[in-house]
Amino acid sequence: MYGAALKQLETKIDIINNEFKTLHKYNPIEHVSSRIKSKESIYKKLKKKGLEPTYENLVKTINDIAGIRIICSFIPDIFKIVEMLENMTDITVIKKKDYVTTPKTNGYSSYHLIVSVPVSLSMGTINVKVEIQIRTMAMDFWASLEHKINYKYDKQIPKGIKKELKECAKMTQKLDKRMSHLGRNLMEEEKQIVKEITTEYSTVYATALLTGNAGV
Repeated sequence: MYGAALKQLETKIDIINNEFKTLHKYNPIEHVSSRIKSKESIYKKLKKKGLEPTYENLVKTINDIAGIRIICSFIPDIFKIVEMLENMTDITVIKKKDYVTTPKTNGYSSYHLIVSVPVSLSMGTINVKVEIQIRTMAMDFWASLEHKINYKYDKQIPKGIKKELKECAKMTQKLDKRMSHLGRNLMEEEKQIVKEITTEYSTVYATALLTGNAGV
């Protein structure tokens, strides 16, 4: 059922991306990845919570068994995608955390959504929880490095490295803001060029109509 929920969400995200490419000549999503937690990882999480490894405990207490990560070019794209997902009538947003506006103390930045997706099976329809993470390429690069360091030191990262990671996070945030500003300016310039071309075409066509040369 988690695999089915991921497939449905991946299709919806692909449709959003294709719509943007067609209507706006712009691609807000760089790439999408998905995963389902391993049995060992689920067991460890339940054990950490002090719960028995039962189906009921799994469904009720673990929200990130199925996960999708959406990587965007710019920060505004993150909030646009969040808005579109929230407006989908067949997806229910259960929980959201905005670590983009307010990053975690260690520097981590991303937007998290826990959503419920209706999955139709032979036994009936089941609402399945999926975690969606939306971030920029810069945020993803930092998070990937931080994850590897955490794994190496078994989550006991030395203070010096923690400080370096936090400084890198600040640099990443500054880069994201500058790149978003640059991207916005480029899109505005493109819109202006299209507007000018459209206006010029309309003027030429109107003149042709008046002079009887519209057929040409």
